[in-house]
Amino acid sequence: MNEIRTLFEQFWICRDTDRESYYKVKRDIPKFQRFVREQLGWKLVHTEHLLKLEKKPAHAEPFMGIQEFTDIRDYCILCIVLMYLEDMEEQKQFLLSELISYVEARLSEYMTVDWTSFAQRKSLVRVLLYMEKLQMLRVYEGQSEAFSTEAGQEVLYENTGYSRYFASSFPVDISGYKSWRDFETADFDEVEQNRGAMRINRVYRQLAVCPVMYWDGNEDADAYYLKNQRQWVAKYLGENLGGNLDIYKNMACLTLDEDDCYGAVHPRDAMLPELVLLLCGRIREELEKGRLQKREDECIYLTDEEFADLLFSCRKQWKSGWSKEFREMEEEKLLQTVTEYMKNWMMLRQVEHQVILPPAVGRLTGVYPDDFEGDTGNPAS
Repeated sequence: MNEIRTLFEQFWICRDTDRESYYKVKRDIPKFQRFVREQLGWKLVHTEHLLKLEKKPAHAEPFMGIQEFTDIRDYCILCIVLMYLEDMEEQKQFLLSELISYVEARLSEYMTVDWTSFAQRKSLVRVLLYMEKLQMLRVYEGQSEAFSTEAGQEVLYENTGYSRYFASSFPVDISGYKSWRDFETADFDEVEQNRGAMRINRVYRQLAVCPVMYWDGNEDADAYYLKNQRQWVAKYLGENLGGNLDIYKNMACLTLDEDDCYGAVHPRDAMLPELVLLLCGRIREELEKGRLQKREDECIYLTDEEFADLLFSCRKQWKSGWSKEFREMEEEKLLQTVTEYMKNWMMLRQVEHQVILPPAVGRLTGVYPDDFEGDTGNPAS
């Protein structure tokens, strides 16, 4: 398998901190460069210090945000810090107090800034730690976390210069964009001029970075392309990323082999994926018994209460096999945790007070063995 998977797993590869991976991937670029350019339509950033694959998705999905961020303010602060570093020379040092003054001046144009607020200080700290993790900032003296405890803490940073490669460049002016939908609309507008290439890119991007690709009916252009070119799509994906292409009535996905996985996978050896498998098994059982019904789009529609009842009934029956955390978790938190996990794996959507379960829910299910007595945590199968 070629080294493109390393670029999929990491935001970027820095030569000064991971020389082995940097040169290993660099030597392999000729093997996957055409796949990146023609099938995915992505840009490969290649400098003497850094390698980055700009993984632009076909469609925005809930799991695609920065996992360390918890508030919109985090993203606003990140953009402002990137602006602060944009014209700064590499290896130049600066103080946290200088950065804070700049952030406050810029951020106050859009929202109230009060560094006496723990929530706001914590927001800035999350951004700083994230940028340290990606090596855009290097700490010389002090700790970023100290600012969350007390506003007057000082830290000395160095600008590594990597921040200039963080943001993607766009061929059009995006200053008037109001939401993520504007970016997708711009792509669709471009389709009129380059319909075939953009369709190819959307299909490969969706299969490469998302758990599932869905479509509503036979008239869907992307699904039509996928079904007609399934052999070539399977070939290119298999050669570059591994796995097998599985196509169903209203969905498709790239399934990795158990002994050749990379990145985040479902299911994995953890309690949360296990109980989701059990829940999916219960849903499938209810469907087979006729107590649940699929609509024409192959989805199951439930109320919030009906979905919650299914989850809680699973815990009531199998909780002795669950870890203490999930056995004793409050119902509201359990429901939220499972719902978010299933959203991130594209097994659930919520529209107002309705839960929509797409076809992927029935693809992977789990049950405890028939001889399960409830006194040990046997794994779901």
